[in-house]
Amino acid sequence: MHGRSTRPAVLVLASTYPRWTGDPEPSFVHELCRRLTDTFEVTAIVPDAPGADPSGMLDGVEVIRYRYAPRPLQTLVNNGGIAMNLRISRWKYLLVPGFILGQFLAARRLSKQRKFAAIHAHWLIPQGTIARQLKRTFDIPYIVTSHGGDLFGLRSALLTRGKQQVAAACSAMTVVSAAMRDEAMRIGLVPPRLDVLPMGVDLVNLFVPDDSVPRSSNELLFVGRLVEKKGLRHLIDAMPAILAAHPSTRLKVAGFGPEEETLRARTKALNLAERVEFVGAVSQRDLPDLYRRAAVFVAPFVQARSGDQEGLGLVAIEAFGCGCPIVLSDLPATRDVLPGSTACVRVAPGSAAALAEAISAILALPDVGLRAVAAERQGMVDRFDWSRVASRYSKLIEQVIVENRRMAEHGA
Repeated sequence: MHGRSTRPAVLVLASTYPRWTGDPEPSFVHELCRRLTDTFEVTAIVPDAPGADPSGMLDGVEVIRYRYAPRPLQTLVNNGGIAMNLRISRWKYLLVPGFILGQFLAARRLSKQRKFAAIHAHWLIPQGTIARQLKRTFDIPYIVTSHGGDLFGLRSALLTRGKQQVAAACSAMTVVSAAMRDEAMRIGLVPPRLDVLPMGVDLVNLFVPDDSVPRSSNELLFVGRLVEKKGLRHLIDAMPAILAAHPSTRLKVAGFGPEEETLRARTKALNLAERVEFVGAVSQRDLPDLYRRAAVFVAPFVQARSGDQEGLGLVAIEAFGCGCPIVLSDLPATRDVLPGSTACVRVAPGSAAALAEAISAILALPDVGLRAVAAERQGMVDRFDWSRVASRYSKLIEQVIVENRRMAEHGA
């Protein structure tokens, strides 16, 4: 197959990737990969995990899963992300060398066997570091995409220097929001080009309004990993004030993560156990109906103590696509979502009082928010639908490949 293909071969390196079809873990890297297969032959090297499918084809993408520890111990990535897993379970630092070395060796072995036209590394560290080494060994140009945690977190001088080296050696770097571009420049990342290119949302086929699904008048919805930067604790703290104004309000929490036990305990301490429902992991195909039923979608993001914060906030775009009014924390990165929108109410991060006030206002006048979402939806499709986003990434990768060939031909 690889010898006969007329499409340029692109190697993708990533940490977070679906373990199986319908996996509730974030799937944005795969969603981009599968849309690039019209133009490129895409191979993704990603970590194995307990219960993951074997290596093979997934939606036209060749997925190679590398082992980095005995299989039951391969728990560095999922259920909260690498940084959070390391903070909670210090022993998992023992997994890091094998995690990095395993991906590097798998990528090096494959690069010896096949001729890749480009590498797309998702996250500056460690994937960008691996791509930089592969470029030095095999002269393969690479694009590196930062998603937020790798840029805002991992703040030691040594890691910052590593990020600078990755950026300097790449052919192009992308970040998913303007705030991330500013942060990259602030910490001294100087790539040849730096583009703001978000990940996408399927706003044409999946996250779309459906009038046959009745919208609740009193249900709040949170979707996301249960980790500090998602800010769910502040929404729970806002519930007593919301209930004082709207006594029938309920909160549905769709997600999982290391803070679940603490958050459940908080709801009990505030006598909210009957008002807050933790529904656990929800697959992408089942999320739209949650957004369609909710009266308000709430994304109470905050900056974590480590400095980590949301890179963009795709869940807000998913909710908007389904016609749901939104309350969103006013962080630098989230200002790229619906700038100037009347359908999205922004509040001070970490303020339970501000959340309660904004949510209560929408519950009091639901038609106002619903009309605003409907009026602004097409603009969101133009910016964030996967068809547009994948086209931009495809053009960038093609430009990098063409430029690399030109330089090779001229001996540069």
